[in-house]
Amino acid sequence: MSATRYTYLGPAGTFTEAALRKLPEAATRELVPMVSVSAALDAVRAGEAAAALVPIENSVEGGITTTLDELIAGEPLMIYREVLLTITFALLVRPGTQLADIKTVTAHPAAQTQVRNWLAANLPDAVWESSASNADGARLVQEGRYDAAFAGEFAAATYGLEPLVTEIHDAANAQTRFVLVGRPARPAAPTGADKTSVVIWQRDDHPGALLELLQEFAVRGVNLVLLQSRPTGEGIGSYCFAIDAEGHVSDPRVGEALMGLKRICLKVRFLGSYPQADVSPQDVRGLRPGTSDGDFAEASDWLTRCRDGRF
Repeated sequence: MSATRYTYLGPAGTFTEAALRKLPEAATRELVPMVSVSAALDAVRAGEAAAALVPIENSVEGGITTTLDELIAGEPLMIYREVLLTITFALLVRPGTQLADIKTVTAHPAAQTQVRNWLAANLPDAVWESSASNADGARLVQEGRYDAAFAGEFAAATYGLEPLVTEIHDAANAQTRFVLVGRPARPAAPTGADKTSVVIWQRDDHPGALLELLQEFAVRGVNLVLLQSRPTGEGIGSYCFAIDAEGHVSDPRVGEALMGLKRICLKVRFLGSYPQADVSPQDVRGLRPGTSDGDFAEASDWLTRCRDGRF
């Protein structure tokens, strides 16, 4: 395995590359752009890279289904870090192009939901076609395939383009969450501001089935920050659930919730415990009474004494 190589959704100039360069270790790694999320993750599975950075969620459209589905299926991988990046677009064009000249535009499909209103107001007759990534859209504009691309302003220099309009976004403060994914190993030690990700499959479909799954977290005071259903491919109405929960797998409350899910679910895939981006231990909300590590330890000691006849 190449311990110094990180892959990412390319080509050069994507928001994913910008997010990857926020990681301190990126300065000492070989950063290799890949043509798709699948290719970036497959390089990790094949041992050709130590890790891959890929987008998994944005604040406008929700989960990035391509990434979720890649983590749900295939050889298991694990999340080790997350990075948040504020997203704002620029309209990149070949030098000399004016707004009135633009008949075709391109970008990654996820970008369309974040610039739709601007596009309708300023280029209502422009034809939209999707590209593999925003940076790839910029490359296609450079080649003359399209008149303009929505991408990060930083991509302009890479592809010899000019930012005709900057600071384009329908939703202020839009963010995308990226995750650094590697092969399974022991999670890093808890920081006090962690997140645990899992995927769960129901054993059978019956009234209250989802409630039963969620109660495993609720009764232990574990807060959920993401719950998304994904089709299993086994027919209409068959879903699994991707869940992000606050806390670390080594926390008693989180560990017990996961054990409860393992007992009642057909399958549970652990995707990792890792530090929350932009959250410090001081920012973490107080735990509900009865859900601290000390509370779990005291309850365990009490049960042991009951079993030994020492109550």
